[in-house]
Amino acid sequence: VSAAKPKIADYPFTTLHPNLGVVAIGGHDFVLADIPGLIEGAHEGAGIGDRFLGHVERTNVLVHLIDATEDDVAKAYKTVRGELEAYGNGLADKREIVVLNKIDAINEDEVAQKTAQLEKATGEKIMQVSGVTHKGVDAVLYAIVSEMEANKAQKQKPAKTDSNKQWTP
Repeated sequence: VSAAKPKIADYPFTTLHPNLGVVAIGGHDFVLADIPGLIEGAHEGAGIGDRFLGHVERTNVLVHLIDATEDDVAKAYKTVRGELEAYGNGLADKREIVVLNKIDAINEDEVAQKTAQLEKATGEKIMQVSGVTHKGVDAVLYAIVSEMEANKAQKQKPAKTDSNKQWTP
């Protein structure tokens, strides 16, 4: 989705360091950070996990990609959420877009079933994409822009004040 050229391969965990790329869509530009997948225990340094969680702290929105070829997509989601919560530093509170990825690799019934499993696990609407066919990718990028704008608007809201409150030294 950007001009970045990260090393990728057809096996898990090919990302060895965060990859940054500028995404331009619908008149909006933003930097996308591709962070490697987390494994259980990442918050304690398992794999190369805790080195990447520090990078996640600087992000505005999380896009949580769940591999549709996983047997238990809800468990995969909960594992990563657990790592974000265990790491702390506000990661679990960040806005999140949950995406079922690799939908081209399974049949439509499985896509529907796994989407439903994720919706039940997250309580959120799940987006679906295929990086190979590009199906759904633009919708996810627009969702990122929307979440970033909502974040920006939230930060710019003036603090509520009580005009009836009297100041006393």
